[in-house]
Amino acid sequence: MATTTKKEDILHKAALLFHQKGYTATTMRELATAVGIEASSLYNHIKSKEELLTNICFINAKKFSEGMNGAVLLNDSPTAKLSLLIKQHIDIALQDKTSMTVFDDEWKHLSEPHLSSFLQTRKEYQKGFCTIIEEGIKNGEIQDLPSNLIMNTIISSLRWIHFKPDSAKKANTAKLHEQIVSLLMKGIANK
Repeated sequence: MATTTKKEDILHKAALLFHQKGYTATTMRELATAVGIEASSLYNHIKSKEELLTNICFINAKKFSEGMNGAVLLNDSPTAKLSLLIKQHIDIALQDKTSMTVFDDEWKHLSEPHLSSFLQTRKEYQKGFCTIIEEGIKNGEIQDLPSNLIMNTIISSLRWIHFKPDSAKKANTAKLHEQIVSLLMKGIANK
């Protein structure tokens, strides 16, 4: 079993509190209590509450960016690449629901230059998604619809995954992959 450092513990507890209360409503005193140290001792491990938010957001952004880079380099069809991205999104969301909630909802509290950097990373991810979709449209695999519409529909429809109850998360992830990929790639119409 891997041991965590104090900073990793602080990061995890911060994500949990940001998830439960929101970033702005969480105090350093509450975080210190959750970690089991004095508030003043937190600053031996971190610079600020915003450093925690920044780390949480960028750790998740890196996971998505790495997934996109892998999909782009994959020597396969656009639909296979999109299926892979959907599965990766599910996996990232199921790994740590607290971090995903912060990543999805609390990023807006980042200050500059972190906010611009985060938004640029997100824009690059979306651009990669659209590029794959456009390739699929061009070769006839994907319906001729605006790539941005398809991309936003897919990403928006995956935002709920990290809200699943823990018992449901322990269900067969492969089956969840299969069901969601089928639903998003084939639609709901009984053809």
